[in-house]
Amino acid sequence: MNIKIKKSYQLAGNCPLKTVHYLGMLRVLLLLLAFTPAAEAATHLSIATGGEAGVYYPLGSALARMLTGRLTDVQVTAKVSDASAANVNMIAGREVELAFVQNDMALRAVKGEKPFKAPVRNLSMIASLYPEHVQCVTVRGNGVKTISDLRGKRVSVGSIDPGAIDSVSAILSAAGLKFADINADFLDFANTSLRIQDGQLDAGFVLAGYPTAAVTDLAAKKGLDIVAFEEELLDKLSGAYPFFIKDVIPARTYDGIDHDTQTIAVMAVLVCDSGMPDDLVYDITKAIFDNLPELAMAHPRAETISLDKALSAAVINVHPGAAKYYTEKGLKIPAF
Repeated sequence: MNIKIKKSYQLAGNCPLKTVHYLGMLRVLLLLLAFTPAAEAATHLSIATGGEAGVYYPLGSALARMLTGRLTDVQVTAKVSDASAANVNMIAGREVELAFVQNDMALRAVKGEKPFKAPVRNLSMIASLYPEHVQCVTVRGNGVKTISDLRGKRVSVGSIDPGAIDSVSAILSAAGLKFADINADFLDFANTSLRIQDGQLDAGFVLAGYPTAAVTDLAAKKGLDIVAFEEELLDKLSGAYPFFIKDVIPARTYDGIDHDTQTIAVMAVLVCDSGMPDDLVYDITKAIFDNLPELAMAHPRAETISLDKALSAAVINVHPGAAKYYTEKGLKIPAF
């Protein structure tokens, strides 16, 4: 891990001075001290996010800036990544200390279920963040009105992140389809948008909190349409997969869409390395919920983060430092 902690996670100074007997030498030492750069932050943390065209990266960057500014002697850096499953693996390998992941990926990780080869032992939750909606995007006139209409179409099913792929696989299965029934391509959000604009794709799945930059860009350049999930399909999915929740993408989230669109969502959660010091995680948790308006200024999705829902998507153990904060606020900590 990158964490180097002293009491209150501050490095003690280490500049011993010997008694000097010559005024000239003392003056030289004083001049050197005057021009010595300020000590770097004692604690360096990295947060794994996602691609730049999604929500994880801009929100993670805002979180990094906020924590760096609010916590004493802490420097936090946001890293572009391949999202949920990759982020979990980065924590498992102690490459980062914090990460955004889908709650279903967190659960699979601690259980050692596919795509993970073994249980991830050092993964803890800090907070539930916001719903990540399945946005099946297309353009008007493509003949795609329902998920079943994707049969035989050219469809981006997401990047190499297994979290997105597994979610899309479950959706297709509930609609009576398999990957073999579509012409699947594996693209990130930005390239999904570009290929639809260029007419190289008929539709694409974007699993991210709205508004998503890549979808906003598509709406500005083409007649965007978002495929609505029929009630029967929603019931199948929420019944078979408890981490899926029914939700809507509100009207006017994107240009040209003047009606609510039914869909499903998973929850984005902030997780951490279980080995992080309790007092540091406590301060991180407190800083988040004391400064939510600052995060909301960076991305509208942060407006849905709230203390009363902080544990709503908990499917793995909550870090003791975060649990201490929630207990002080009167929340009950779930046990797993």
